[in-house]
Amino acid sequence: MLERYAWFSVAAALATIALKTLAWQVTGSVGLLSDALESLINLAAALLALSMLRLAASPPDAAHPYGRFKAEYFASGIEGALIVLAAASIVYAAVARLSDPQPIEAPFLGIALSVVASAINLGCGRMLISVGRRLHSIALEADGQHLMTDVWTSVGVIAGVALIAATGWHILDPLIAIAVAVHIVFTGFMLMRRSFAGLLDAAIPEAERAQIEKIFAEYRPRYGIEFHALLTRQAGARRFISFHLLVPDAWPVDRAHQLSEEIEERIRSLVPHAITLSHIEPISQPASYDDIKLERW
Repeated sequence: MLERYAWFSVAAALATIALKTLAWQVTGSVGLLSDALESLINLAAALLALSMLRLAASPPDAAHPYGRFKAEYFASGIEGALIVLAAASIVYAAVARLSDPQPIEAPFLGIALSVVASAINLGCGRMLISVGRRLHSIALEADGQHLMTDVWTSVGVIAGVALIAATGWHILDPLIAIAVAVHIVFTGFMLMRRSFAGLLDAAIPEAERAQIEKIFAEYRPRYGIEFHALLTRQAGARRFISFHLLVPDAWPVDRAHQLSEEIEERIRSLVPHAITLSHIEPISQPASYDDIKLERW
């Protein structure tokens, strides 16, 4: 399902590359060239996101018993690096124009082509962000954020080209390109930072942990049980949740197991894409509480 949305991103990238390259060719604007170069990065990022989504969706096997869900973090991290690379390319092209500004040809045709390309990116970017957040896909969300960055980049470039056409200040063209590069570097570093956080097994969001604690608070007085050693982590869309369930000593194994299954099902109903694991212990045994420290090492 997620791959279908990634294909939308690939199609949008191909369309905007064609439009923005044509806009650059008819105008000769290095600002529009910078916009076209970022669209090339968009295509590479979309293809990378597609391949990583396929890898993340592959079923667990003997070598990867927990699946390959973290593949999405590689997509967003590499995409951030590609954005920084695009910024470097833009600066390289713009610096040469600082000492030799060039007039812009057919500016209004170039602006029209760039506006159409930006509209495509805007629609695709908003869709990817919405779907990525709803389905907890960092790869799709990162791709959408990248496209939205491209939209704002294009807005700046379009405004700059229009200003140059109105004033004749050709030096603005490379200056706008450099400003665009500085802006998109920030987005690239933020994507890389988020990717690295995911690779370090960050806990699930606080709101989702609060939902789990609410379930625990509901069951404690009802059955005279206790919980501890709640550990969570996330890998792509997946949430991994483990906890210890302390039950009365006299309970038979089947009753404790039935309750643990019920609680795990409740957690999975509230926390999307959760994989749960519970450990049953006797509530009155001191050794049951010693293992809290073991879970933290």
